[in-house]
Amino acid sequence: MVTAGESTPRRPRRGQGRSVRQHILDATSELLAERSFNEFSVADILTRANVARGTFYFHFGSKHEVLAELVRRTVARGHEAAHPSLGHEAEGQRRNTIRYGVAESARLWREHPHILRAIVENWRSDPGLAELWLEQMSTFTATTEARLEADAAAGVLRDDIPDTKALATALTWLGERLHYLAAIDVAPLNDEEQLVDVLTHIWMSTLYARD
Repeated sequence: MVTAGESTPRRPRRGQGRSVRQHILDATSELLAERSFNEFSVADILTRANVARGTFYFHFGSKHEVLAELVRRTVARGHEAAHPSLGHEAEGQRRNTIRYGVAESARLWREHPHILRAIVENWRSDPGLAELWLEQMSTFTATTEARLEADAAAGVLRDDIPDTKALATALTWLGERLHYLAAIDVAPLNDEEQLVDVLTHIWMSTLYARD
């Protein structure tokens, strides 16, 4: 335990325990949990990770690249589960499937709010982050579009949907925005159960006519 007047214990250097690259990622994640991305510098990461500047730049070109890797790892861990899966079940089963996907997305945001908040707040400030986030969102959109088209072919979608790609894009970005608002504690979306209920209702009422 650290007592008053003592400094925070330093991380082990390269060759001790986890790799130096992982120390940099962990240090950045810790800093993001404490303050916004724009409120700390590479120097702060160096201090927290206990690595030299040259060592940092051997692994990453900037703190934006560190955030990009954190985002890739986070999204990869929950990519499939976080996406509402659309099938050809009866209405009740479709609702349960969609609700499960929405709930998994909410869980991903609950478990990694600082990383996901950072990318949402900063992706337009850096070309690399912009390319990464647009690619991630496009992947979700493409999956939704493919499944909407399959449901349309099966005759289970509403017949007044104007364009499946545009609708898939809107649903994807709507989810991103509402989960972000929940992460920054905007009521009533900060009630996870209510957020999941609302998003499930939006998906169901937008895509499927009531029997």
